[in-house]
Amino acid sequence: MGYRVGVDVGGTFTDFLVSDDSGNAEIYKTSTTPKDPTIGFFRGLEKAADAHKLSLDDFLLQVDTIVHGTTITTNATLTGDGAVTGFITTDGFRDVLNMRRGLRERQFEKYEAPPLLVPRHRVMTVRERINVEGEILTALNEEDVRTAAEYFREQAVEAVAVSLLWSFRNPVHEQRIGEILAEALPGVYVSLSIDILPQIRVYERNSTTALNAYVGPVLTRYLSRLQEELTRRKFGGQLLIMQSNGGVMSPQLAQRFASNTLLSGPAGAPMAGVFYGETHGFKNVITVDMGGTSFDVALVKDAQPTVTTEGVIDEHRIASPILDIHTVGAGGGSVAWVNSGGLLAVGPKSAGAEPGPACYGRGGTLATVTDAQYLLGYLDPSFFEKGELTFDAEASKRAIEENVASILKMNAVSAADGIYQLVNNNMAAALGVVSVERGYDPREFVLIVAGGAGPIHAAPIARELEIPLILIPRESSVFCAAGMLISDLKHDYVRTYAVEVKNINLTEVNTIYAEMADTARETLKTENVPDEKIEIVYSADLRYVGQFNEVEVPLSGEGSLNDEVLSQLCSAFNQRHDTLYGYSMDGAEMELINLRVSGRGKTSKPNQDSYPYANEDSSSALIGERQAYFEDRFQSTPVYDGLKLENGNTLAGPAIVVQPTTTIVVPPDFALMCDEFNNYLMYPRDEDIKSLCQSLLQVEK
Repeated sequence: MGYRVGVDVGGTFTDFLVSDDSGNAEIYKTSTTPKDPTIGFFRGLEKAADAHKLSLDDFLLQVDTIVHGTTITTNATLTGDGAVTGFITTDGFRDVLNMRRGLRERQFEKYEAPPLLVPRHRVMTVRERINVEGEILTALNEEDVRTAAEYFREQAVEAVAVSLLWSFRNPVHEQRIGEILAEALPGVYVSLSIDILPQIRVYERNSTTALNAYVGPVLTRYLSRLQEELTRRKFGGQLLIMQSNGGVMSPQLAQRFASNTLLSGPAGAPMAGVFYGETHGFKNVITVDMGGTSFDVALVKDAQPTVTTEGVIDEHRIASPILDIHTVGAGGGSVAWVNSGGLLAVGPKSAGAEPGPACYGRGGTLATVTDAQYLLGYLDPSFFEKGELTFDAEASKRAIEENVASILKMNAVSAADGIYQLVNNNMAAALGVVSVERGYDPREFVLIVAGGAGPIHAAPIARELEIPLILIPRESSVFCAAGMLISDLKHDYVRTYAVEVKNINLTEVNTIYAEMADTARETLKTENVPDEKIEIVYSADLRYVGQFNEVEVPLSGEGSLNDEVLSQLCSAFNQRHDTLYGYSMDGAEMELINLRVSGRGKTSKPNQDSYPYANEDSSSALIGERQAYFEDRFQSTPVYDGLKLENGNTLAGPAIVVQPTTTIVVPPDFALMCDEFNNYLMYPRDEDIKSLCQSLLQVEK
């Protein structure tokens, strides 16, 4: 039997989903080991091996594929622990990288300048110049490159980023610099903008290329250690790395395009949202994933996750395509505190995996969201992580009393409820960013909830935004790991072709599309994707003449642009512009900026088996009662074992549904039903679930 394993390394837990050939899935969790994530990685695999009564080596012999989402590059950027990096650019433009766009992102705040990826003394210039047409005005001075290489050797740099003016119009100078650096600095990681992001906008190109160099050596070392250990243990399957664009790639390509993993972990959630939503025919969903450190939100429209080229990490721009995931510091480990104005705040600081929330009994003393959940009666420590964590009730209460309640002059329970309500409001606001601010009505979407603690907060969030239906997968606690197992191999390519639409040379455009498509196919073939599994998707960035920002629009057909397809492209741009900004200018002149190609290698997907209808009676899953806090008071609340609920079983709130790694809180005004896939649908008690589902499907049509 061949297993497929999805691995998601989070800030607090490392999640594993093991799927067999029949589609059966098993969940495992281990604590993340920040100093060396490979330790937590192999501990989780050992758990899975033990469950199958196998040694780790024997278990790995039966694993066909491991899909790994990693936070290595994210953490390196956020903590400033990336590689010692040098930067080479055109003479006279030394400060473009660190000047950014010369704008204050937060106009009315006093704040420190963003941290520098590359300090000015490690930014070197070379004499060369290529113009906007790709013509060489000044030949490359190779002695300048060798001088820079010698200086970088003295500075003990580990990586060098190269981004010259207009290099995407003519790459010869960057290519030659790459050759010289390879000779002069063997073993140093070199990142060329013509490989990473060959498109217009100099700061975005510089920043993305510098980020790639900054995290490249860190990711390379990690993946090398991981592969060496897997090889030592006789793993003969395929290791794939999750990308920020929602696809996966080989470790070799991941090391070359390291910046494509900066949002590797959260990217699994929207892909899982597509999979779980389509089990009921829902193509419009909003996914939320509450981990130990953060709360990630993404919108999926027409079964396609929203993609952006305006990503930001620690105030550095990433212009390569990434899933549009909005993150706030609202995880289970997020710390509650009272600010200087005497107001309660939650996050962004987190207790993380070590020591974790106070109630974990690992020495934590700060009040966290998990501590609040525990005091309110929502968490049962005997079910949490199969009882492997020793809960400390007194430590939890003491942390909230000392850090919040005593300062605000209230009791611990009221303070815990305040923490719970505040973090719910923060989460609802995050949903508004990806929906209302993007021109979408959240009432027309299904909320798909993930994370071990996500379902504890799902109902208040849905109530606030009037979202009519919540879908909670049984594998909610390892949602991103599940998404990784269903992701396709994916590689994105871009070429700038800036011209007014009326002046487009169709032959030139089609030639560029064909070249990028050929590159995509060749890359996928190096990852052993057969021709019949390769799909090429085309799009273009357009804007009205005079605008600064462009909008990506899908291209109909097979990458062959003619007058009819061009007219359809312009019409689609007007519609998309109206959705995003509330207006369009039919008849206004447009200009084409970038041509894009996405090469996708289709992977096999796990089965989602349906189960026969049982009945509405959920009493067989009832395991007891406990006091839980609803409507400003503790109430006697039935507790159900989620693993015993069957298709059709329905229960009304207040209720709590527990699984070893997930807890679902059903408030008094909500009901919950186990569906035919053994997932859960939660909805307002006064709604008929069949009518509700039907109305949502009608909205999508």
